[in-house]
Amino acid sequence: MRRDARRTSIFTRRALLLAGIETLALGGLAARLYRVQVADGARYALLADTNHISARLIAVPRGRLLDRNGDVLAGNRMNWRAVLIAEQTTDVQATLDRFSRLLPLSDHERARIDRELARQRSFIPVIVRDFLEWDEMASIEVNAPDLPGIMIDAGITRLYPYGETLAHVVGYVAPPNEDEADDDPALALPGTRIGRSAVEKYHEPALCGRPGVVQLEINAIGRVIRELDRQEGTPGAEITLTIDAGLQQAVMARLGEESASAVVLDARNGEVLAMATNPSFDPGLFNAGVSQAQWVEWTRNRRTPLINKAVAGLYAPGSTFKMMVALAGLEARAITPHDRIFCPGYLDLGDTRFHCWSRYGHGSLDLRGGLKNSCDVFFYEVARRTGIDTIAAMARRFGLGVRPAIELPEARTGLVPTREWRLAHGHRWNPGDTVVHGIGQGFLQIAPVQLATMAARIASGRAVEPHLTRRIDGVMQPGAEASAWPRLDLPEPALAAVREGMWAVVNEKGGTAPLARLDLPGVQLAGKTGSTQVRRVSREAREHGNFKSENLPWEFRPHALFVAYAPYDDPVYALAVVVEHGNAGAQAAAPMARAIMTDALTRDPAHHGSQAGPRLAASALPGPGETSR
Repeated sequence: MRRDARRTSIFTRRALLLAGIETLALGGLAARLYRVQVADGARYALLADTNHISARLIAVPRGRLLDRNGDVLAGNRMNWRAVLIAEQTTDVQATLDRFSRLLPLSDHERARIDRELARQRSFIPVIVRDFLEWDEMASIEVNAPDLPGIMIDAGITRLYPYGETLAHVVGYVAPPNEDEADDDPALALPGTRIGRSAVEKYHEPALCGRPGVVQLEINAIGRVIRELDRQEGTPGAEITLTIDAGLQQAVMARLGEESASAVVLDARNGEVLAMATNPSFDPGLFNAGVSQAQWVEWTRNRRTPLINKAVAGLYAPGSTFKMMVALAGLEARAITPHDRIFCPGYLDLGDTRFHCWSRYGHGSLDLRGGLKNSCDVFFYEVARRTGIDTIAAMARRFGLGVRPAIELPEARTGLVPTREWRLAHGHRWNPGDTVVHGIGQGFLQIAPVQLATMAARIASGRAVEPHLTRRIDGVMQPGAEASAWPRLDLPEPALAAVREGMWAVVNEKGGTAPLARLDLPGVQLAGKTGSTQVRRVSREAREHGNFKSENLPWEFRPHALFVAYAPYDDPVYALAVVVEHGNAGAQAAAPMARAIMTDALTRDPAHHGSQAGPRLAASALPGPGETSR
């Protein structure tokens, strides 16, 4: 009896222990079930929904680029492409063979299609041929019964109506690379293109817009069953540029076959009205993909068609820099407008002789005469008296050696050297360096857009900056009014003295640029020629007079430059022209600048298409030193 009672007691304790454990386990399970089904029920319901709802992005049209008159510079057009859905055909290769008999597929294309078919699921479309012409699309549609799995898909592609004329300003788009697509899901959408250069690249965030989202119900393997919801995206912004497409075409025509660049600014506010580089390229080729042969042709061309010479081409400014030397000398009181310097045809400094471009010299000249005759000796001496650091500081105030605030990522800063810069490169500055820089040679490296900015600042007396953006989605951007730009901190008499010298260069007898004189009634242009050597000329060749640059190979000839503004009495337009290896600015660049300025004054884009007649008539005033007739 005692043994049975003890066994019963042990059993009861074990039963109670097991019952307690079971109660705890069931209690924990119940608590967990309560949490899953009640407390967190809504959260898990949402997670369950996402197992069969897929959110996918919807591509939106890229924003258009317009010129100041509303003409489309970069737009969009329908792009037809042929795609293959593998699950809709029993023999993929046979379908591709039949397609290739209609539209031949290269080995490269077949290899790409095979790779994508192997990587994608059978119900996901694979592009067979992009950028179909209308007759190609029609041919595929007519033969659809023989092409199971092939269908036509409509997309959007970038269109550049002006092609090579505006390639360096507008830029181009191209497909994103794999890293970019991984970082941004929107870039993985079929047919997506992103800006790769110029304005297309600079304004990429605004132009690309915001993609939409579509909610799709899918099954376990990812096939779409139905569309549940759609939220349209925001198309890219429409951006109006300051460019006048008609003037741009005219400027490109004036450049002809030369390797050259030209920039036309509104001198009052810095708007870029035309920016031309020749030779150029077709930006549409990058959209579909540039062939290896085309790329080799571009890169081997010594005239560098892919480079925007207007902002990325760097040149010694030559005699166009003499206005900066003059202004620096005037502000430093190293000279006055009436000081005279004698030019015998050379300047001796130590044991080095620096020659004037005129072997016989110019005699005694004041500032006006120095600019008019572009006398090298005059500016050798002014630079020597003034000092390179003072000259460099003045040049930067006029936009030289400073990266322009223009909406082109390719723009370069250039170089205006100082003593400190030279020392940082392991050499001391010497007086001869200063003399050489007095005529715009030496280490100076300036872009044409900077020269145009310099001309605009001389003309307006304001610190205008070149810019290309006029409106974004109809909203006017800052800088359109002249009053938005501060006045230069320079005495008006100093600017007036330089302007008079530039006027004499073109309009006074004996000036270096008579070929730049305008034929428009009552309108005068002020300008300055420049020629910059790209190789040293020996002293013997100079002294014996047997040096002729036109006899040199093209790549060894001097560059030809010209800067100008007009009308002289009421400046509206400023320009710079650089002809690579054009020899003399007076013969190559000045006539080109005259033609371009005539186009600008006649079209008058700065006044939004107003008639040029009244505008020109208002300029019928005599120039400095000229009497009314």
